[in-house]
Amino acid sequence: MEAKLFNPNAPKKPTNLTINSDLLQKAREHHINLSQTLELRLAELIREEKRRQWLEENREAIEVYNRRIEADGVFSDGLRRF
Repeated sequence: MEAKLFNPNAPKKPTNLTINSDLLQKAREHHINLSQTLELRLAELIREEKRRQWLEENREAIEVYNRRIEADGVFSDGLRRF
């Protein structure tokens, strides 16, 4: 189960953005909700960054584990029938 990335019930806060005018026009023509789209993409970027940080913080342990498995195999190697 994934921990909450952010509080979806937090109040909305207005902000100013600068965006390519042609891109903005096309988004409006396609009825794209800019606020919702930005929130979804920001959450995705934050999730990716948290994953990258976790992998970096745990890189050494993962490498040690992988070397151990390479050398010794997994506990079920003698039990599997496939």
